[in-house]
Amino acid sequence: MQKSNLNLVESRVPGTWGSLLVLIGFLLIGMAVGNILALGILAIFFATDANSVLLMLNQLISDPASVPNGWNAMMILQGTVHFFSYLFPALLYWLFIERKTLSDFQVKHIPAPKTWFLALMLVPIFMPLNSKFIEWNAAMTFPDSLSGLEIWMREKEDQLAMLTQFLTNYTGFGQLLIALFVVAWLPAWGEETLFRGIIQRKLMQNWGNVHLAIWVSAAIFSAIHFQFYGFIPRMLLGAVFGYLYYWTGSLWIAVFAHFLNNGFVLVMMYLYNIKVLTINIEETKTMPWLIVVSSLVLTVLILATMRKENDNRELIG
Repeated sequence: MQKSNLNLVESRVPGTWGSLLVLIGFLLIGMAVGNILALGILAIFFATDANSVLLMLNQLISDPASVPNGWNAMMILQGTVHFFSYLFPALLYWLFIERKTLSDFQVKHIPAPKTWFLALMLVPIFMPLNSKFIEWNAAMTFPDSLSGLEIWMREKEDQLAMLTQFLTNYTGFGQLLIALFVVAWLPAWGEETLFRGIIQRKLMQNWGNVHLAIWVSAAIFSAIHFQFYGFIPRMLLGAVFGYLYYWTGSLWIAVFAHFLNNGFVLVMMYLYNIKVLTINIEETKTMPWLIVVSSLVLTVLILATMRKENDNRELIG
């Protein structure tokens, strides 16, 4: 059964591409507003003027460890910019351009407890499989003619890795809670609302092809992060979230899975930092093929079960 109780594959809607251009406009304005507000908040936080904040911002991005209270400043910057770049403009577009309500993201029924449990199990089970794609993507090389592009991409990747290491270098439980909100919850809610709740649905309506819409949305989701050596594993993750949304009919299931994926890493890093664990989950290590294959099999089984569960509920309701 290919129909969803979300009515995601509807009759073609005139003006789909025009409405997506409007959405892009909302996002660009949101990014500008978010950056301006972030500068204002940081000026208050550091009790300084705008010019000094601009200088400090460059230092914060290039060498955050050298900035006093740099970790808190980065959380303020990331949280403010992310909220106004993703969640806020997406909701404004949904409410005032699409003229729909928040409940329109959802289905006619609330997902069963079994669905939430399967989503909970899926996230850690999928990680070993995706780690293999992380390893392959990180080893990507370019021909000599594109060496300049490769150097630039590597520099960007190294900068993002440095920022990630800095943001996850915390030992306080309060810092963990802040990180869970800024790095896990806000991106989960904002990105799933934008990429699955709006873009994926609009592409489904326009193309009438569920799988194409899910994978294109996942590719856009991955590309917007500008992590070139993590493009494929993030796209696969986005596709998983897309199928969760389509098959369960609940955006909150996708948000939940996204939050678990980000939050799991943050908690594991916290436990490593306080010496409870000796394994650093951020270190790229080759997973044994037996674990990878087991991860693949179990991932397929869980997704198939979730799809079957959704079909059964659809037949009943």
